[in-house]
Amino acid sequence: MGDSFELFLFFNSDNSNVKEVLSKKTFYNALIIPEIEYSHLKYFLKDCCTSNINHYTNVRGLPSIEKIVSSVEDTPRPISTQIIGTIPEWINGNFLRNGPGKFEIGNHKFNHWFDGMALLHQFKISNGQVTYKSRFLSSDSYQTNKEHNRIAISEFGTVTMPDPCKNVFQRFLSRFESHKPTDNANVSFVTYKGDYYVSTETNIMHKVDPETLETTEKVDWSKFIAVNGATAHPHTEPDGTTYNMGNSYTSKGSYYNIIQVPPTKKTEDETLEGASVLCSIPSVDKTKPSYYHSFAMSENYVVFIEQPIKLDLLKIVTGKLRGKSISDSIFWDPKLNTIFHLIHKHSGKVSSIKYLAKPLSTFHQINAFEEDGFLIIDLCASDDGQAITNYNIQNMRKSGEALDEVYNTLSRAFPRRFVLPLNVDRETPYNQNLITRPNSIATSVRIAKNKVFCTHEDLHGEDLHEYGGLEFPQINYHKFNTHPYRYFYGCGFRHLVGDTLIKMDLCGKRMKVWEHPGQYPSEPVFVPSPNATEEDDGVIMSVVITPDEDKSTFLLVLDAKTFEELGRAVVPVNIPYGFHGTFIATA
Repeated sequence: MGDSFELFLFFNSDNSNVKEVLSKKTFYNALIIPEIEYSHLKYFLKDCCTSNINHYTNVRGLPSIEKIVSSVEDTPRPISTQIIGTIPEWINGNFLRNGPGKFEIGNHKFNHWFDGMALLHQFKISNGQVTYKSRFLSSDSYQTNKEHNRIAISEFGTVTMPDPCKNVFQRFLSRFESHKPTDNANVSFVTYKGDYYVSTETNIMHKVDPETLETTEKVDWSKFIAVNGATAHPHTEPDGTTYNMGNSYTSKGSYYNIIQVPPTKKTEDETLEGASVLCSIPSVDKTKPSYYHSFAMSENYVVFIEQPIKLDLLKIVTGKLRGKSISDSIFWDPKLNTIFHLIHKHSGKVSSIKYLAKPLSTFHQINAFEEDGFLIIDLCASDDGQAITNYNIQNMRKSGEALDEVYNTLSRAFPRRFVLPLNVDRETPYNQNLITRPNSIATSVRIAKNKVFCTHEDLHGEDLHEYGGLEFPQINYHKFNTHPYRYFYGCGFRHLVGDTLIKMDLCGKRMKVWEHPGQYPSEPVFVPSPNATEEDDGVIMSVVITPDEDKSTFLLVLDAKTFEELGRAVVPVNIPYGFHGTFIATA
């Protein structure tokens, strides 16, 4: 009686959120998904109604950002910066950044933001002073393109045209070649066994010297383990053991592989020797595996999120023949649930329990930890997964109403918490909320023998909507990754790129904001103070880019506790908006 009465009230409600839910395909898809049964449909409805579906906006008058997604020259020799305010003298080291820096080769233009040639940046900080330099990654893609003065290697959103120097028959045959993986590692800096690499999402990384930014060695994952790629977001244990994920494609289908890399080298010239596949998880659809950019890790588990962003492998294999790029083979399927897979890090055993949620898209997770028999996973997520294909260069360089239209069709990402019960066994009841944590709004309901349906809790107040949600999340990683924590940092997105820096306090879901009109900060990186005793005792570093000809790019340093500016290092050259970075402390 209670359940049916609640559903009656739902269908007859005048609430605007309810009306929006009823208008969405996701709702009707849910009604025919076997897992969404009558007895717990109310939890699904609650989840739909307590979050703004897709978080679309109606912004007008966005300024052009064309300049910050335009090609630049590299600056391989260090140049001095102008210090305004104070850079704390205890900060000594290299702040490294990675991202695209060249979007045209000769008369050829890349199509997607992710395609630009990797440009590595270094801010060397010492005794309150800062120098800057940058260098293009000396990848095969970069060198081949440079040699031919055209785009000769296909990228995520750009497929190469046949070499005009070949005869007609040779050009025809080249159409039947499959896409070769690019080594244009423009996403992040990562560490394995104490060495620094730059990475994208293919099977190829490059070892780099963090002091000179020179490319020293090309490293292929597939030479060590049977994977066709790996993420640019590994997780590292305190002892240096590193975990990552990568796909493999076999005659039996597609698999998601959990990778483990040992913490140290046996010889100086080692790279990925000793890497192993901890376990392999078959994709739900053998020919259409899910796309994933990263994963989460708690003290004992790797958490893989199989989301409804799908890769059509047949389209990828035939892409060059059809003149289509890999990005044309990615699609969003809102008919599918999201699935959380738990893998025990020490045994490699995959949990038989599958944790389901409504369709969501996530690129970056914030943190994951275990407490009181639950695994808590915090992530940035949206209710639509089509954004990845919309970040093409043409869209990002639009202006006026055309730019507004692009932004307003993109779903915004917001921080969310899922609470997964770890101790689900034959005695666990069905069709009731299993979460017993005090003050938790998230729900988990056992709906079948090995299935638990989960709804999330928002990790923010209504004020975050004013800032376009939050992405590029960061925490005090070395102290609090895999542990309960209080603070995280990120970029607000009132534009196609971040335009504010945000500090979120999980105690009360309060936030602090740094913002200046016309300035676009990069992913924030937390650097702890020496002998820090509190979680937010340190600084936040971010590279702030501007398209304004009268203003300069600068390295911003904020007090992580107060979120007030301490100082900035003004750079006299243009820097494009990039992706990810890291800080390497030196003595």
